[in-house]
Amino acid sequence: MTINRKKYVMIGWCLIAFVITAHAQRAANSITYQLVENIGYRGDDVDDTYAKERCVLDVYYPENTKDFPTVVWFHGGGITGGEKFIPKELKEKGLAVVAVNYRLSPKAKAPAYIDDAAAAVAWTFNHIADYGGDPTKIIVSGHSAGGYLVAMVGLDKSWLQQHGEDADKLAGIVDFSGHAITHMTVRAERGIKDTQPIVDEYAPLYHVRKDAPPLVLITGDREMEMLGRYEENAYFYRMMKFVGHNDVHLYELDGFDHGAMATPAFHILLHYVDKLTKKTK
Repeated sequence: MTINRKKYVMIGWCLIAFVITAHAQRAANSITYQLVENIGYRGDDVDDTYAKERCVLDVYYPENTKDFPTVVWFHGGGITGGEKFIPKELKEKGLAVVAVNYRLSPKAKAPAYIDDAAAAVAWTFNHIADYGGDPTKIIVSGHSAGGYLVAMVGLDKSWLQQHGEDADKLAGIVDFSGHAITHMTVRAERGIKDTQPIVDEYAPLYHVRKDAPPLVLITGDREMEMLGRYEENAYFYRMMKFVGHNDVHLYELDGFDHGAMATPAFHILLHYVDKLTKKTK
């Protein structure tokens, strides 16, 4: 009888677990997602045709829920190419994605594309609540050139200040293999070769500060990355720690090169979206 009773209790718990799981799945499946494309984020701030063409963003969001987090996502491409997209790894995860286009070199020169990134983030602060999102739960992220842009906007407060916003309101910065030194395209615009490192006001490293938002740096394998990309980020990490920043993290994805590292990095991004936005509740 004791054995049978234990058996029935176990069956009962299994049934309860099944019902809870099924309910959670139904709740998740009840969320539907919408995509609104090509929203101009600079308004009357620019008047040239190229800026109006490039300064647009897409908003992908869960339409029947509220107060969700948002990832503002910047594509890569060396600041000379690339197009906005909603990463498949971020779809149907209970969050919004704001995918941003920005002006590209050589049609635009530094710092136009950094200012574009700041304008897009400011737009998100001002408008994500219109879609149901919580403006205190915004994380900026991007790959390569996109990672560089989010680091610049998040570390150098002057860019968002020009658009009436405070970088310290960001819930976090998650940088996929971005330059920590001055970007190679900024250097190329000055006639400096890509093997000549520069650290000036257009380098995230120049703006290390104790009071920055939480910062997550992710790179590929140091032996497979572009030039010294891992080492740049390792030094960036060390200097942030040195100035007293208590929420900076560095990941090296062994076996993944500069392009391939983005796929596993999304897993890390989602982890920090959950971790960092819970702090703001």
